[in-house]
Amino acid sequence: MKVSDIIREIQLLSAHDKERVLNHLKYLITPMFDTRPVFQEINESKTKEGLVCSHCQSNNVIRFGKFEATNGLRKIKRQRYRCKECTKTFTETNATPIYRLKKANRWLEFIECMLLGLSLRESAKRMKDISHTTLFFWRHKILSALAQIDINVFNGIVEIDETYFLFSEKGSRHIQGRKPRKRGGSSQYRGISKEQVCVLVARDRTKNTFVGVLGRGRIQKSQLGGIISPKLNDTNILCTDAWRAFKTYATEIGLPHYRFKTGLERTKGIYHIQNVNNYHQRLKQWILRFKGVATKYLQHYLAYFNFLDILSFSTDSHSIRKFAVESCIHPINKTNSNISFGAVS
Repeated sequence: MKVSDIIREIQLLSAHDKERVLNHLKYLITPMFDTRPVFQEINESKTKEGLVCSHCQSNNVIRFGKFEATNGLRKIKRQRYRCKECTKTFTETNATPIYRLKKANRWLEFIECMLLGLSLRESAKRMKDISHTTLFFWRHKILSALAQIDINVFNGIVEIDETYFLFSEKGSRHIQGRKPRKRGGSSQYRGISKEQVCVLVARDRTKNTFVGVLGRGRIQKSQLGGIISPKLNDTNILCTDAWRAFKTYATEIGLPHYRFKTGLERTKGIYHIQNVNNYHQRLKQWILRFKGVATKYLQHYLAYFNFLDILSFSTDSHSIRKFAVESCIHPINKTNSNISFGAVS
């Protein structure tokens, strides 16, 4: 059959069937060309300081032939390496979310779904031939890598404040000590208690942001030193709410400190905590779409939101490529067997 005959037959189809043909052509053709330059960029980013063994971190590495991999409908050759120290072989995808991925040609399509903030079931519906269970593992491998992204140092004014999420065992079949909650539920205690999970956000005026889970219950001074102190220097000025742990911490490290009490004075000239409070509001609004996040995965979703915030929630091709590359730079050891599958959204 000639191409002109195929075009003529397509023109006779209904609008719905034309859309099905279009989606199938996208599946067959587009990913095949999109993923190759991204894989090349990942390889260049990982080897910019030289080849390193993914098993023992040695630099004593040699090329060790090539192997054939499938990318969509195309067979491609990829380089294999061998470490002369531990004698193990590896490729550029070792310790990345795409290691041994059977449908690597669909990977960028899923990253686009993640940038759009789609749930797993919505993503599976859009991708058609990949189940939400598979996408659950894809998502958490990617987020395990993004959770390793950190800032080195804060600049100038640093706003620090905490927010709280209800402790969740979403997906667990053996909840002890209380009845299962539906749609998130609420705490049985008033105010902040051990049923609340503390999340700390520290953000400077250049948008360098640290966000992390500290533990259950009220924030303590001892929790601040290990995670915030390495990122501070003598030029920083702290802005926090009136909670005493922040005051004690600022006094201990000897940095200028401005405190703001809830409902009273909101600013003192250029000093305020409105940026970090706005971050809290956007984070909580965004996380509602998942209808509850298990506490064991909360750090993953904090890293997810923070990276989307860095990209300004853009979904263009540049953002997709940056998301893909960043998720492969940081080594992970997550496999399907050590990611526990729970309730998904």
